[in-house]
Amino acid sequence: MSNAYLWVKSLHIIFVASWFAGLFYLPRLFVNLAMVPSDSHAERERLLLMARKLYRFSSLLMVPALVFGLTLWLYFGMGKGPGQIWLHIKLTLVLGAIGYHHVCRKLLRDFEGFQNRRSHRWYRVFNEVSVVLFAVITFLVVLKPSLG
Repeated sequence: MSNAYLWVKSLHIIFVASWFAGLFYLPRLFVNLAMVPSDSHAERERLLLMARKLYRFSSLLMVPALVFGLTLWLYFGMGKGPGQIWLHIKLTLVLGAIGYHHVCRKLLRDFEGFQNRRSHRWYRVFNEVSVVLFAVITFLVVLKPSLG
């Protein structure tokens, strides 16, 4: 393994973990926003500010995570060759995580526009989606199961 490969792989892991940390916490802010009483304007605005900043920060982390991942795949050939179905499943789940990220933006806009129609319980379940995605992606990367 080349030194460059190890640096790119390390940076990829750091940015992915950081991006997912944002995806873990942002829906938790939505839980809190959904529970804010209608007359608590200061609390609502504080939570919205936190959610906006976290979404922006998570978006900035997502880009390098994807760039380093593509570098590992396209330049270093990670996951190429026979028996690498795990990578195709992982990439599909990564697309799901990107979609989840964008759904979070839509939900944030709903809160900003006073258009939220979901309960705090729904957001608690929604919050777990990112955990499941992260866990399955991690298992696929570490175990690299041959499924065919």
